[in-house]
This record gives sequence, C-alpha cells and structure tokens, in this order.
Amino acid sequence: MSLVMRTLVYATLFVGFLLVYLPARVLARTGIHRPAAFGVAQVTGAVVCSLGVALALWCVAAFIRLGKGTPAPFDAPRRLVVHGPYRFVRNPMYEGAAMALAGTALIYDSAWLLAYALGLLLVFHLFVILYEEPTLGRKFGADYEEYRRRVHRWWPSRRHVPV
Repeated sequence: MSLVMRTLVYATLFVGFLLVYLPARVLARTGIHRPAAFGVAQVTGAVVCSLGVALALWCVAAFIRLGKGTPAPFDAPRRLVVHGPYRFVRNPMYEGAAMALAGTALIYDSAWLLAYALGLLLVFHLFVILYEEPTLGRKFGADYEEYRRRVHRWWPSRRHVPV
C-alpha cells in the first residue's frame, strides 16, 4: 500500500476514534447537543478548531514528504522531521489535535469536552516522554539529541534557532 494511502488509513482511524467518536460520546453522555445559536464562542471555537486541523494536516504532510513515513508509531517516518511545524516545537501534531478539540469544546460550550482535551494532552505527554523520545533517540541518535536541545517539546523557544 502506498505511503499516502497508509497515512490516510492511519490518520482516519486516529482522528475518527480520538477526535470524533470519543468526543461525540462525551457530548452524548453529558446531554449536550448542537448549539441553537452560533455566537462569539462558536465562531472562536470554529477558528481554533480550524487552526488545529490545519496544523495537524501540515504535520501529516511533513511526515509524508520529509520523513517518508506516517504518523502511526508502527509506520513512523524513516527520516527525522525537523522542518515545517517541527522547527518550532517537537510535537505540533498533538498540539493541533488538542486545539481542534478545544475549539470543539468552545463550539459546544462543553467543560466536559475541554476536560477530555486536557486529559488527551496528558496522555500525549506521557506517550511522548515514555515512548517517542526514547525511540527517536535510539533511531536518530545525535541528530535527534541536537534537535531536542534546540527545539522545545511543547512551547516555542523565545531564542528559536531555525533547524
């Protein structure tokens, strides 16, 4: 199966489960339905959600084009991706997903959905420190350590140095 097709399958499963199915379950369990009116919170939420989706898609494109791999941990990029959104922070794809969820929480005015987004960020953080960083260190060695030294995990550095 081609790289693009594998990426579409993995991304669809990931997005479908973590960013559509589970949030829909959260909303259903809390009795929250589509907002009756579209006000400032909903417009803001739509903008935040759209920016998050755009960021995540930019990351997926970088994985395909630059890394020659997919976002799935078992079919990860073959090359270290340090350009595109990865020149600012090491985990922009997770940040894009969290932004999309936070925007959705604003659209639905749902503290429960925001709590889900924050919980998912905690899971992402643990996955990054317990699995991804050690794996990338073993796979890419000194190149990853240099990248790790120059680019922060979650927050852009004020002294950003392009990679």
